[in-house]
Amino acid sequence: MDDKIRIKDIAEQSGVSVGTVDRVLHNRPNVSKQAREKVEAVLKRIDYQPNMYASALAYNRQYTFYCIMPKHESEAYWEEIEEGANKACEARRDFHVKIKIMYYKRFDAATFAQRCDDCLAAAPNGVIIVPSELEPTKSFTDKLRQLNIPFILLDSYMPDLQPLSFYGQDSFCSGYFAAKMLMLIAPHENEIMLMKPTKDGKVASKQQENREVGFRHYMREHFPAVSILTLELPLDGTPGQYDDMLDRFFADHPHVHHGITFCSKAYIVGEFILAKERKDVQIMGYDMVERNAKCLRAGSISFLIAQHAFMQGYNCVDTLFKAIVLKKKVEPVNYMPIELLSKENIDFYRRTQL
Repeated sequence: MDDKIRIKDIAEQSGVSVGTVDRVLHNRPNVSKQAREKVEAVLKRIDYQPNMYASALAYNRQYTFYCIMPKHESEAYWEEIEEGANKACEARRDFHVKIKIMYYKRFDAATFAQRCDDCLAAAPNGVIIVPSELEPTKSFTDKLRQLNIPFILLDSYMPDLQPLSFYGQDSFCSGYFAAKMLMLIAPHENEIMLMKPTKDGKVASKQQENREVGFRHYMREHFPAVSILTLELPLDGTPGQYDDMLDRFFADHPHVHHGITFCSKAYIVGEFILAKERKDVQIMGYDMVERNAKCLRAGSISFLIAQHAFMQGYNCVDTLFKAIVLKKKVEPVNYMPIELLSKENIDFYRRTQL
């Protein structure tokens, strides 16, 4: 087909007006069945591919996406998600795409519900959600669906909510993989420490819960005799509290030489190990947080699993853009790579794939 074909040409070949062709191309009402069939027959014959970029630019609309995520204080994982989302908006600035971040307190359903209400009141074009508990999240997504507002789930996948798309790791597979890697360096251990930052006995995300499920599944299959000793640390604890609890743990379990955590705070144990000069102990964790990276280079963290937080944020915004602005189909499930970082390769890790 000639790339320069005009609406006027399609109208002449269809035997209808230019206005009718325009309404068909943009799926607008007030077109008779007979006229629509004529236009669609011509479009099929010439293999017409609309220039959605040009069309979107011509409308000169503004698009505001909202991202509802946990409140955080300088946590590199969430900061990189925000940075990626802002970078995607910058890449689409010709289309007037903006992102607004709204924060809720972890373990606080009331603040999550309030942010959701604030978001709905702002009439967003699309929403990115880091889920809270299932029920309050479902209540919100049900309202979004009623209003025909597309939404993407980030970090934790809840398929029953039927999002437009999801970005994050396959949590079960990630935990299974973590166990396999850990036991490559600890095949003869009888005890493994599982460190869990918690509040009221709960971890901060469904993702962490699923990683633990995958981890324990692997251990039951391949190392059923190994004891998994859980150490719960207060999510908002102080360094002094952490030191006291870790001192007691290692005093009670002198034969523990390896541990794991399914969050980005492996450095809590890593820094303790370095301070105590315990060269016989290592922990494995998640995310290329700078404090984790320092411990990895120093040897108190054995491995880190990276999950490209920057790209998760970028891709969420870009997917909303493609679906809403360009009217393109998007992939419903997008699992991020499960990448293993060691002190030998961490300096070559690149957080972006742009």
